[in-house]
Amino acid sequence: MRRRLLPALLVSALALAGCGDQAGPAGTTEDGKFEIVTAFYPLQFLSERIGGDVVSVTNLTKPGAEPHDLELTPRQVGDVADAGLAVYLKGFQPAVDEAIDLEAKDKGFDAASVVPLLPAGGADDHGHEHEEAEGGEDPHVWLDPVRLVTIGEKLAERLGQLDPAHAAGYTERAQALSTELTALNTEFADGLKTCDRRELVTSHTAFAYLAARYDLHQVGITGISPEAEPSPQRLAAVAREARETGTTTIYFETLVSPAVAETIAREVGAKTAVLDPLEGLVDSAGDYFTVMRQNLAALETGLGCKQ
Repeated sequence: MRRRLLPALLVSALALAGCGDQAGPAGTTEDGKFEIVTAFYPLQFLSERIGGDVVSVTNLTKPGAEPHDLELTPRQVGDVADAGLAVYLKGFQPAVDEAIDLEAKDKGFDAASVVPLLPAGGADDHGHEHEEAEGGEDPHVWLDPVRLVTIGEKLAERLGQLDPAHAAGYTERAQALSTELTALNTEFADGLKTCDRRELVTSHTAFAYLAARYDLHQVGITGISPEAEPSPQRLAAVAREARETGTTTIYFETLVSPAVAETIAREVGAKTAVLDPLEGLVDSAGDYFTVMRQNLAALETGLGCKQ
């Protein structure tokens, strides 16, 4: 990932923050709602569901945009500075990390700090090394509904500390969301329990948490970064493994070109299908649950799962 340096933006951002017409205490809107800034869609989803109608949520990543290399405008840096809470996932978006470190360090909620993370890169589930192994930790934790329950609970606790007048409501809504996420986890566990294949061949390795939770074996054409270009050797290795395991579907994601997945699919005579890593919401009519259930249907079909 490219690092986005912010100092040139900060003077403009602080000027915007200082000349706003915001009323009421810092971190609240004119009508008294608690202001939350979120880094990308899954954290927006959590904040809106747990915050309810007593919060105002701003997402720094626009719908349908690829979030990995987000660049912040001066006004967005000002939004971070003005917010009552900035919800992010450290290590996923360098520009957001830097803005929070400089402008909202005491008001940041790092989702990566409240649940255990898996290592990034290195090898797929069969021990095959990726040439672009990045090290560090895999940020795609929201694709595990069980871990997302914990993040939601911790977010509700933090909101209750910052906005004690509405703490009971945050806790109640987090519990309701936990019930829904637990039911979703059961749907995935039941739907993927008995399948003809358990190899999950994806355009990049965004699905380690989902694979680990439901006993699938992720085989990524590229590593954590969707912008990485696989070498001919890596393409050949994935194609060979796809043939050996009888893979019939190669998955690509919504915000990245399907060209690499299509190349492997042609090579092995497989189909392609969408598996959405939910980094950004493409369909404004849907939400986290809609997309995750679409993912489950795609997996059940592509892996030959039986009810």
